[in-house]
Amino acid sequence: MLQTELAGVKLSNPTILASGIMGVSGASLSLIAKNGAGAVTSKSVSLEPRKGHPNPVIVTYAQGMMNAVGLSNAGIKDALPEIGYAVKNAGVPVIASVVEFKAENFGPLAKEISKANPAIIELNLSCPNVNDEFGKPFSHDPAAAEWATRAAKRNTRIPVFVKLSPNTPDLIEVARAVKSAGADGITAINTVGPGMQIDIFARRPILSNKCGGVSGPAIKPIAVKCIYDIYKETKLPIIGTGGVTTGADAIEFIMAGASAVAMGTGIYYRGLDIFAKVCKEMQEFMEKEGFSSIKEMRGIAHEG
Repeated sequence: MLQTELAGVKLSNPTILASGIMGVSGASLSLIAKNGAGAVTSKSVSLEPRKGHPNPVIVTYAQGMMNAVGLSNAGIKDALPEIGYAVKNAGVPVIASVVEFKAENFGPLAKEISKANPAIIELNLSCPNVNDEFGKPFSHDPAAAEWATRAAKRNTRIPVFVKLSPNTPDLIEVARAVKSAGADGITAINTVGPGMQIDIFARRPILSNKCGGVSGPAIKPIAVKCIYDIYKETKLPIIGTGGVTTGADAIEFIMAGASAVAMGTGIYYRGLDIFAKVCKEMQEFMEKEGFSSIKEMRGIAHEG
């Protein structure tokens, strides 16, 4: 009943660990798989190590979370054995997330990450393009997004999904561009914002970076709209992410057009076994409403 497919990659259920949370090591990815996830995504990795921002890098509030981790990672050399361990031991498809600051670097990065044999490579295009005069993120620029996608596709036979940002008025143009470049699917959305929280007693912003990306339940309606629009335009497989904490949330994403849903911040609210919980809630809904498959529900909101 809950089986789904992403560009030929079969998942036993549509829940996925989103990139950035619990995805640093092969052991942690495998742990999430044991807690019911249908697939797991690694933390974004770049060609060279990145230190990221100093603490504090995460702050929560009533309806969500903000983070300014700064894309810290150990670099591709150290990431390969961890992703390889997950591929061999997780028992579910592993999605390798990659990030770079020059479009052409997504080529060699895709080639290197392919050595770990992940099921899917996810391009995190929300980082600033250092070749752009204003440091504009790839996900805000259709031409840059297309270039980065083509670079990756030329260097791997593994399906490539492109993670897009809601923080651009050109979302559909970017989606069209990555599709034309050969993207096998899209992940939508990345964090919203940036946002800021101020400690009124310390009289200064809480995060060391002052501002950060907003995630969690507060951004779910934005994610639903983005998924709906991207599905309508491209019909590509979509991993929907952004505020999913319940089975009802996941079904809403699927009815908007997603083939699967990724959760990260939701772990904070419902624990590591949120994946099993969401699957149970989805199955209960489907049985009650007469749906026998995820495919039956996908994009149904467009039929009205």
